[in-house]
Amino acid sequence: MIEVSPVPTGVPAGDPVISTLFRSEQGGHEQVVLCQDRPSGLKAVIALHSTALGPALGGTRFHAYPGAADPEQAAVLDALNLARGMSYKNALAGLDHGGGKAVIIGDPEQIKTEALLRAYGRFVASLGGRYVTACDVGTYVRDMDVVAQECRWTTGRSPENGGAGDSSVLTAFGVFQGMRAAAQRLWGAPTLRGRLVGIAGVGKVGKHLVAHLLEDGARVVVTDVREESVRAVLEAHPGTPLTAAADTEALIRTEGLDLYAPCALGGALNDETVPVLTAKAVCGAANNQLAHPGVEKDLAERGILYAPDYVVNAGGVIQVADELHGFDFARAKAKAEKIFHTTVAIFERAEADGVPPVAAADRLAEQRMGR
Repeated sequence: MIEVSPVPTGVPAGDPVISTLFRSEQGGHEQVVLCQDRPSGLKAVIALHSTALGPALGGTRFHAYPGAADPEQAAVLDALNLARGMSYKNALAGLDHGGGKAVIIGDPEQIKTEALLRAYGRFVASLGGRYVTACDVGTYVRDMDVVAQECRWTTGRSPENGGAGDSSVLTAFGVFQGMRAAAQRLWGAPTLRGRLVGIAGVGKVGKHLVAHLLEDGARVVVTDVREESVRAVLEAHPGTPLTAAADTEALIRTEGLDLYAPCALGGALNDETVPVLTAKAVCGAANNQLAHPGVEKDLAERGILYAPDYVVNAGGVIQVADELHGFDFARAKAKAEKIFHTTVAIFERAEADGVPPVAAADRLAEQRMGR
């Protein structure tokens, strides 16, 4: 039997989930749904931050949080942060959608089954269209095809099932547009030709980003926790200026690095990494790259230009949003290309207001959301 559990009452005042949800500037979410289906092993959280501009739209993450003392709590906090980011991302992407996000808790390689995905789909369907889901870390087009068997508010499906396919293609394209904007800001031309770009994470999005950069004439150094991902991208581009770093710590310390692209999980920019980062700019696909408030100021103080993650990685959500209207790749790509102009405008607003780019982006998004 499927049950939808509300956020429990009577929790301690110091509980980080409740504090984030009700007491912090990072909260204000409209709805949080805890989901459990014991027969399939499903444990999940669906967070809706805002529906002010339309139904909340955001992907489904499938992750175990192996380093967390309390994986379930870590998952809820991650969903809250990601959902809020989606509200801002969708607003600046010009979409008529609010922000939401879901997390299925567990190792997808161990527990992902059709029964689990279908149970999850029934939970999404129970929201009656307030939340539209899609792929994220740990979920793929084939998974959305399964979820869609139970829920019509599912995007990121295969073309064979009426969807747009892999959204990582336009996610990478949008990040590349953000990089071009950063290059114009720093070096006077919207190209990475001759620049050294470091990419941490060459999975679904990172591998496409490598291709864009090499085509533009950049030199690229990559790393990934999965050796097979690094090997695959190196084999895909023989005879090009593409090399591999031992790990992310080595990558961010690379001498002569012009731009750093975090393209894995969040929190990549923190108190340990920012002081040693050699890059002049940061522009990547990962969500929630800033580990905590204040990191954006640390970057600015070091003279490192930061392209807000939720602005530049909006290509994927632009693609899945277009799917709801009968997908047209050329139309979606044209909209994703505007990420270049949006990022340029944010850099200009930041300079005019004397604030970091993330603050300028937040102000522009909040204006559209009426906050």
